[in-house]
Amino acid sequence: MLSRNFRLQKVGDLRWLQKNYNFSSVAFSIDELIVLDVTRGKKEIVTFCDHLKSLTEGCFVPIAAGGGVRSIEHAKTLLRSGADKVVINTPLFNNPELINNLAAEFGQQCLVASLDIKLNDDKKYQLWMENGTKPVPGDLSDWLEKINGYPVGEIYLNSIDQDGTGQGFDLKMLDYIPESFSISVIIAGGAGKHQHLAEGLSDTRVDAVATAHLFNFVGDGLKKARQGLVKDNFELADWVSEKML
Repeated sequence: MLSRNFRLQKVGDLRWLQKNYNFSSVAFSIDELIVLDVTRGKKEIVTFCDHLKSLTEGCFVPIAAGGGVRSIEHAKTLLRSGADKVVINTPLFNNPELINNLAAEFGQQCLVASLDIKLNDDKKYQLWMENGTKPVPGDLSDWLEKINGYPVGEIYLNSIDQDGTGQGFDLKMLDYIPESFSISVIIAGGAGKHQHLAEGLSDTRVDAVATAHLFNFVGDGLKKARQGLVKDNFELADWVSEKML
């Protein structure tokens, strides 16, 4: 599935994905791959994990996977299928006990808190859960304060408004992060060229940047984006040059 503002478009099955994406090559342009089951309604966990196993065969970077995780067993299945980390969204807001249990079972570094954020009609930032279909009551700043106390290793801060647009990150979201925030921040939603990634990485509140647009729509965009960042003196491994040695 491709996404724009969380509206989904099917582009093909797993065989199409493997044919059109050379993951062994893509791995030299990224440091991590995030794979989410965005199926609306009932999740087909076994099918998703089978696909995840197939993807890991040709991808040699760490994988964070999630989508509908509601139990330790579901998380175990993802990890046994090739995931290195588990991405959590909805339980952050309605089942914090599960977060604690997952961290106790797998370790804090294994958990990624996924936060989907959208401007509401009052032009205020609103968190959403359940694949962006249900608003989360409460203030964004208050939730970030609360999540800062959760045993998670990273947060994946994703703008629904910018998702799939290629128009750049919504960096104003970062203004709501508390000064005392201790969790690594990945910003997502909107990156369409290497300059957007550079803008994100230039902000001291950001630890990593994510893009689906460059992955899906811009040919060798990922490779060129990483090369551009390396030329701009960002501290990234130059895997492409090393591969050619």
